[in-house]
Amino acid sequence: MRTLCSSTLIGEFFVIGFAALVAMKAPDLSTATVWLVSGIAMFLCVALCGVITRPGGIALGWALQIALIASGVFVPTMYFLGAVFAALWWASVHYGRKIDEAKARFAAQADRSATSGADTA
Repeated sequence: MRTLCSSTLIGEFFVIGFAALVAMKAPDLSTATVWLVSGIAMFLCVALCGVITRPGGIALGWALQIALIASGVFVPTMYFLGAVFAALWWASVHYGRKIDEAKARFAAQADRSATSGADTA
């Protein structure tokens, strides 16, 4: 799960950076505000990569997805991109968990095989 979720978050890092460049063109937003908010969001993307498997990591990821969609108020394209990344986040969490479960099953099966092979030798 960690790999899939981290990949999604790093993709979001870049999208947030590009959205900040677009938001700078808005006359009612100051450059400092745009980069402060975008910088915090970009930092959270990278920081979440490290805590994704800890308790609350997935919930923080969902909060970031909601914030990304909400940023569509300032950059309308972000409504669409936020929804796309929310779908990617869901897929990363859902399929990542399935992959982790399969890896655990295979590891347990390999341990049983190694143990039964050692007993017969």
